[in-house]
Amino acid sequence: MPGQNFLFVPGPTNVPERIMRAMVGGMEDHRSSRFPELTLSLLTDLKRLFQTESGQPFIFSATGTGAWEAALCNTLSPGDRLLAPRFGQFSHLWIDLAKRHGLDPQVLEVPWGNAVPLDQMERMLAEDTNHTIKGVLLVHNETSTGVCNDIRDMRRILDDTKHPALLYVDGVSSIGSIDFRMDEWGVDLAITGSQKGLMLPPGLGMVCASPRALKVHRSATCTRGFFDFADMIKANANGYFPYTPPLSLLYGLRESLNMLFEEGLDAVFARHHRLAEGVRTAVQAWKLDFCAQEPQLRSDTVTAIVVPPEFNAAHVIDVAFRRYDLALGAGLAELAGKVFRIGHLGDLNEVMVLGALAGTEMAMRDVNMDIVAGSGVAAAEEYFSRTDPIPKKKVSREQLFYEGHSTGSLY
Repeated sequence: MPGQNFLFVPGPTNVPERIMRAMVGGMEDHRSSRFPELTLSLLTDLKRLFQTESGQPFIFSATGTGAWEAALCNTLSPGDRLLAPRFGQFSHLWIDLAKRHGLDPQVLEVPWGNAVPLDQMERMLAEDTNHTIKGVLLVHNETSTGVCNDIRDMRRILDDTKHPALLYVDGVSSIGSIDFRMDEWGVDLAITGSQKGLMLPPGLGMVCASPRALKVHRSATCTRGFFDFADMIKANANGYFPYTPPLSLLYGLRESLNMLFEEGLDAVFARHHRLAEGVRTAVQAWKLDFCAQEPQLRSDTVTAIVVPPEFNAAHVIDVAFRRYDLALGAGLAELAGKVFRIGHLGDLNEVMVLGALAGTEMAMRDVNMDIVAGSGVAAAEEYFSRTDPIPKKKVSREQLFYEGHSTGSLY
C-alpha cells in the first residue's frame, strides 16, 4: 500500500530512524580491545533503566520468553514451588514455561481483566509457614488484557508475611514506558525485551538480578547452558560476552538508552500516560468497554477493547489491516474474537495516536458497529489539547510576521 504502515500492536513497536541508523554498519571483532566500551556502557545504563543500584543486568540474544527462562533456571531447582497468579495470556505462558523446567507453580486463577487479588496472595503466603514457596511470578503489565499490577503492594505482602520467596517480575511491556523501580519495590528478578518500550527490533532479552537472586543462583540446580548467569558474569566483567552477541542490536540499544535518557525517564512515563489517557477517552466516546475492569488497572502501554457480543474483534482487526494498513493487536486465547488491542508505547506522539484512532473508527464502522464518525478522534484531540504541557499564549499576526522574519521562516 502507498503511505506509511500504522503499527499499533503492543510489540514490536515502531523503530525510530535514529535507532535504525545506529544499527546500520559493518560487523566488527567482538573480541577487540575497544568492544568493552560498548558493553560496559550498556550494562551501566541498564541499571539506570531498571532503577537499581545493586542489581546486575544481563543481556541475552533472545526475546522476553528467553529472559523468563533465564530468570527461572538460574535461581530455582527442579520441584521448587512457585506462587503464580494466572490473569492473562502472558502470565499463563510463564507458568507453562515453569512447568516445563520441572518446577511446581501453585496457580491462582484470576478472571482475565482483573488485577491480582492481593488478599488471596497474602493468605497463601501466610499459610506457607515452612516457606516451601521459593518464588512469586508476577506480570507487571499483562499485555493481553491491558491490566497493570502494583508491584509495591506485592513486596509489602512478602514483607508483612516475612516470606523469603524471590519476587520475579515480567516488565516486558512496562520497562521503558511505565515507572518501574527495582530497588524501591524489592524486585529480585526483573525481565524485559527489546521490542517494546526500548523501540528496537525483537532479539534482546534482558534480566536484572538482585544480590539476593545472585546468591541463590549459586545453589540452584535447574539445567541451563546458553542462559547461565555464571558464564555471563565471567565474560561481562571485562566487557565481553560468552558467545557472539547481536552487534547491530547492541548498537541500537545504545541509541535507545540515549534517547530515553535525553527525554528523561519521568518525561517518558508522563508521555505514555498522556497518550494512554487519550486512547481511553476515545474508547469512552465510542461507548465501548475496557477489558481491564477498573480504571486504576488500565495500562499506559496497551488498551484492550471489548467489542459487542454480536461482532468479531478479529474482523475489525483484519479490515483495519487490509483497508487502512493499520495493525491492531488481536485478542489472545480466551479473549480471541472478543477484544482488539491498541498498543500505545515506544516512539509515539499525539498525531500518530490520532491517526490510529481514526483508522480504528473507520474499521469498526466498516463492519457495521454503531460508532459515530469522528467521535473517538474528537474526544482524544480535545483531551490532548486540554492537557498540552506546552503553555499556550495568544500571538498577534504582526508578531507572527516579525518572528517569522527573525527566525528565517514565514507563517
